[in-house]
Amino acid sequence: MTDAFPATGRPDPAQPRFRVGSAPDSWGVWFPSDPRQTPWTRFLDEIARAGYEWLELGPYGYLPTDAGTLRAELGARGLRLAGGTVGGPLHRRAELGAIQARLLDVARLAAALGAGHVVFLPALYRDLSDGRPLEPAELDEDHWRALAGGAGHLARVLRDETGMRFVFHPHAESHVETDAQIRRFLADTDPELVGLCLDTGHVAYSRGDAPRLLREHAGRIWYVHLKAVDPGVLAQVQAGRLSFAEAVKRDVMCEPGRGVPALGDVIAALESLPSGTFVIVEQDLYPCDFDRPYPIAVRARRTLQAAGIG
Repeated sequence: MTDAFPATGRPDPAQPRFRVGSAPDSWGVWFPSDPRQTPWTRFLDEIARAGYEWLELGPYGYLPTDAGTLRAELGARGLRLAGGTVGGPLHRRAELGAIQARLLDVARLAAALGAGHVVFLPALYRDLSDGRPLEPAELDEDHWRALAGGAGHLARVLRDETGMRFVFHPHAESHVETDAQIRRFLADTDPELVGLCLDTGHVAYSRGDAPRLLREHAGRIWYVHLKAVDPGVLAQVQAGRLSFAEAVKRDVMCEPGRGVPALGDVIAALESLPSGTFVIVEQDLYPCDFDRPYPIAVRARRTLQAAGIG
């Protein structure tokens, strides 16, 4: 990665404690192409205007996939790339080759722009668009071993081919979503190869304790997605057994400081992590009016600056 802070110790006083950014997700982007999503040029314009320096690629194909074109677009706005994102059903061994190919497409583009991480999203057991069930919520032992082993394999390939770090993202309605599943995943994967992208909102959605996980597993958390969950909406979702897709439509995710986990608790726990760790602000908004994300992004950035993050 270019421009990286040291792995330990405090950054230079001129540098922030963390590298704060945002992502297409906060602009309602879940898919490479969807007419209900903010155009990518508007996203880039608005994330820069909101005061962020760092961003993620989002779904591969949403932003330009030509490195020269994307470099020019980011450079014109003073933006830098924190990482790329890819996902897939690691618990299905037959699909590992195809997942690896997608991983390397994303990684080569991200590495060409100086990013050092690829965030991996496990497949969901309910459809992300309409919430219909796709498979059982719990994996049997064989499929769990395939998931953990696949993560290690991809992490090794990523390191050897690009020098980048693999961070696994526990996700609502995936097979790694609860605190217990997260701990088991960490126990079953190589700490030198596989890190976590801990998403505070997804942990809270599954009734987990993100601050505790941040403190207890600081050595394995190499990247953070900062989200909050509206506890009132979450209670309605759980009472009605609604899907994550439906929960997002009801605004289960909310701005930092306006939900759980409490922002002060998260900030205190973040101190366990090395200086320079990426903290990427996300707020699932799909689908949303194009005029909605920018004011939220501005408020979130100001909230984090006031709290001493970035």
